[in-house]
Amino acid sequence: MSGSISKLALAAVAAVALAGCIKNDVPYPRIPQNILSIAAEGETEPAKIDDRALTVELTLDESVDIQKLRFSEFTFTEGAHCSRPLLDSAWNLANPLTVVLSLYQDYEWTITATQNIERYFSVAGQIGTSVVDAVGRRVIITMPDTYDLAHLELTSIKLGPEGHTTMVPDLVPGEIDLSKPIEIDVTSWGRTEDWTIYAQTSVAVVTTTEVNAWSRVIWAYGVCEEGRPQGFQYRRADSDEWIDVADSEIVNEGGSFHCCIKGLEPLTEYVVRATSGEDLGNEVKATTETTEVLPDGDFDQWWLNGKVWCPWSEGGVQFWDTGNTGAATLGQSNVQPSDHVPAGISGQSAMLATRFVGLFGIGKLAAGSIYTGRFAKVDGTNGILDFGRPWTLRPTKLRGYYQYTPVAIDYASEEFKSLIGRPDTCHIYVALTDWTAPFEIRTNPKNRQLFDKDSPSVIGYGELISGESTDGYVPFEIVINYRSTSRRPSYILITSAASKYGDFFTGGNGSVLYVDQYSLDYDM
Repeated sequence: MSGSISKLALAAVAAVALAGCIKNDVPYPRIPQNILSIAAEGETEPAKIDDRALTVELTLDESVDIQKLRFSEFTFTEGAHCSRPLLDSAWNLANPLTVVLSLYQDYEWTITATQNIERYFSVAGQIGTSVVDAVGRRVIITMPDTYDLAHLELTSIKLGPEGHTTMVPDLVPGEIDLSKPIEIDVTSWGRTEDWTIYAQTSVAVVTTTEVNAWSRVIWAYGVCEEGRPQGFQYRRADSDEWIDVADSEIVNEGGSFHCCIKGLEPLTEYVVRATSGEDLGNEVKATTETTEVLPDGDFDQWWLNGKVWCPWSEGGVQFWDTGNTGAATLGQSNVQPSDHVPAGISGQSAMLATRFVGLFGIGKLAAGSIYTGRFAKVDGTNGILDFGRPWTLRPTKLRGYYQYTPVAIDYASEEFKSLIGRPDTCHIYVALTDWTAPFEIRTNPKNRQLFDKDSPSVIGYGELISGESTDGYVPFEIVINYRSTSRRPSYILITSAASKYGDFFTGGNGSVLYVDQYSLDYDM
């Protein structure tokens, strides 16, 4: 008996010793912990969730207190631990808020909020618009030197959130003395800021404030005394002949005004000046940019890589791509070259078809699409795409031809079930952005990331949406609307899809869109 016990004891000791020699080199699995949804009171648009950068961007209405913000929705990867109970408290989003999601490893997310508060201060007869500096907490107005600053007429004022702001002294429209700076306490949400209002005078009656030269147009900006005539003149730098911009082209914004000068030559130096009646503003020189042809916009170059049709020549430079790599995992390419082209045009076009791809009823809807960029990889039965190609010029229009034959929507994801039975819709759009890299598109519902035309990184955008059948090819022209005439893009994105909601696997099985002869205009 004792011998048996001794053997058991020795075995136990050996087991412990052996265990002490075993090194656990098996790593913990790396499972990204993501914020899946988030919403806050007073949002003006859905939150932007980036699970690559681990960031959330909120855009808030001015009616909410950004320092006591309450969240109405917050979900994250199942099983993760969250460092902050966002739904249980009010949070200060005046500065970035960090949230750590943990499961085996920690993932630190950063939540930021932007709140655009409309502020203005205007005086009758002022030159241009007032400078309202929210960071420096000051207002600067410019008046003609003929005005008595002690007897001005305040016409409008707003320095804080509507309905939540008080001022001491309480300035209201009427006579105001700005012969010396006015200090004012502006209180919102119980917090007081010290503002100062200044007035300065200018001898110049009219001033050319900004000139932005594109390829065939120049945008010009000026200021003058409110109520005076407003205009612009321009000439080639090698000519003495000044040309008046038509009054119909002048856009008036009180004492500020601007215009678009059209029909110019690329790579040419011009001189521009603002005018007010007989008074002439300072002259500003600007040189127009070059123009570039949109690569492979005729869709004549194709090659077949296995089952995947590629919209560029084999061995050539790729500018466009399709969703064919994803569609071909369950079927055939649903974007293909076609001999069906517009009348009088030779070569080929791109045929984009929305089809259910799969076997024995198992699969998903694949919307035919072609875009500037490349198909990065397959994520299961979903796709990851790199949107956009480098581009620094500012075109004004996208032109081309399209032919569309929609069918009724018969496949839809859960959020678009209400569209079943309605005609499908094609979508063609162009965007100029200041991305630092191609934008990653992910169609997997678990980590979906799609293009947002309202993103601050989008400088210019235009689109065509149609749910009607066309009688053959029809020409189209998409005007690109820019948020800023001075910002320079770094990428161009052009996308055409047979089903507008194809990213959500929603559309009509059998909708077909033909596109051809895409080109860019640089004049207005």
